[in-house]
Amino acid sequence: MIKNCIIGALLMLFFVSCQTEYSKFKKKPKYITKPNIEHQAYFEAYDKTLAIWDVPFEELYITTSFGTAHIVVSGPDDGFPVVLLHGMNASSTMWYPNMKALADSYRVFAIDFILEPGKSFITKEMESTDDIALWYHEVISKLQLEKYHIIGASRGGWLAVNTALHNQEGIKSMVLLSPAQTFIWVRPSTNLLKNIVYAFSSKEKQMEETLETMSRYPHNINKTYLDQYKIAVEKDSINKFTIDMMPYTANELKSLKMPVYVLIGDDDMINNDKTVRMAKDILPYGRGETISNAGHFLSVDQANIVNEKVLQFLNEIDELDN
Repeated sequence: MIKNCIIGALLMLFFVSCQTEYSKFKKKPKYITKPNIEHQAYFEAYDKTLAIWDVPFEELYITTSFGTAHIVVSGPDDGFPVVLLHGMNASSTMWYPNMKALADSYRVFAIDFILEPGKSFITKEMESTDDIALWYHEVISKLQLEKYHIIGASRGGWLAVNTALHNQEGIKSMVLLSPAQTFIWVRPSTNLLKNIVYAFSSKEKQMEETLETMSRYPHNINKTYLDQYKIAVEKDSINKFTIDMMPYTANELKSLKMPVYVLIGDDDMINNDKTVRMAKDILPYGRGETISNAGHFLSVDQANIVNEKVLQFLNEIDELDN
């Protein structure tokens, strides 16, 4: 009885300490409070998307070696941490169809990638993808996340693996939602050809047609989020490390020691059945699955199914530790 009381008191002190530590990250930096014209419209669109999350949240701004990291946090204070890495140009707001389900029992930390449109702000140039991994680990360290699940979508999936290969300590499990260039190269396809052709069209036409190749149900994407996404695409965030996103070798994938769950859509322009086979055959603790009636944006196309499968996986991993 006394032992349980001591453990409970220690846990309470830990969570109070974390909240106290996080309070120093809540002050909005000047680039947010007094944005230039270029960023103001995007930040306003970003905030409008946060309003449709339908779940309480707080925003943190953490100073790092490369600039300010912006993190959106939701879920109970005592929930086990889940770190989210978004897809290209998508920012943390892309998780609007998934956040409520995840934050019901988990403490969710959605990090804006510092090299893309979002609310993170770079001040020091990154020299390699090693620096990207170091940046993520620095953010996670300042959040005091000793152990956590990590979920990456599209390019966020590649970044999640890159981060883990530099330091796996603390990563309890990994979920990869249609990870880009992670297991296989993006192969020539009708949809890929369409995107190349659309590159010579107007910005509006490019956006419309790109969404049709990436999503099975593009008209179901929330308009508020879409308005923000359009501004992000117009900002053109193809950074110098995009060409460094090459599929990982079998040896690199074999070195991942945590359970990894890979989900792709059956109409996915980025992945195919080979991705699922590799996840099962190469990863030491890997599993893979294909979601029906979903494109590359499967977390939007089939949000309820993806939420259910991801939570089932996370709960299963958590129960193994109990």
